[in-house]
Amino acid sequence: MSRMIAEIQTYIQDRIAETNTIPEIRKTELKQLAGFIERQLQDKKIPQLIFICTHNSRRSHLSQIWAHAAAYFYGIPEVTTFSGGTEATAFNYRAVAAVGNAGFQIEKTTDGDNPVYLVRYAADAHPLKCFSKKYSDPFNPQDNFCAIMTCSDADEACPIVFGAAERITIRYNDPKAFDDTEQETEKYDERCRQIAREMLFAFSQITVPQNKKE
Repeated sequence: MSRMIAEIQTYIQDRIAETNTIPEIRKTELKQLAGFIERQLQDKKIPQLIFICTHNSRRSHLSQIWAHAAAYFYGIPEVTTFSGGTEATAFNYRAVAAVGNAGFQIEKTTDGDNPVYLVRYAADAHPLKCFSKKYSDPFNPQDNFCAIMTCSDADEACPIVFGAAERITIRYNDPKAFDDTEQETEKYDERCRQIAREMLFAFSQITVPQNKKE
């Protein structure tokens, strides 16, 4: 944890201080995610998480990035995180900006309609490669993963997520509703804080098997 970007560490501590604002019913959903990861670790498997929303443009990316950062923060490096949609569009630039506002270092490596971004959170960790894709894209795991549905449309459009070992619903309101308004930045930052807070809570609930501890 000592090599995590200092700004992100501060952001994380602020979110942990807000844990008591998470409703109990929400904590129950988040503990399901923690339970999947814990069982995978106990079975000596790599926990694979795919966060899914319709366009893979906002909520699923924010969730993937914060889940990965939370795993690093709590010393659970075995966890791998991915994102996908029922269709591919682009990692929305407003969500990219919200991630940057939280302290992540972001490098845009390609141009075009669906740019690729490298998202860094620590000096000693590989950056996350983020771009929009379908959840079934070959870039993502094809089996033995947990599908986390982050929006109602994707949840309803995918009654079956093929290859998923487990499916969990953790829905977030779409900040897209505030695009091109005076509240745009505020609402994207607000959703980023919520997702960070909740992913940190989920990972704080994981008991790492003794043979997995550093």
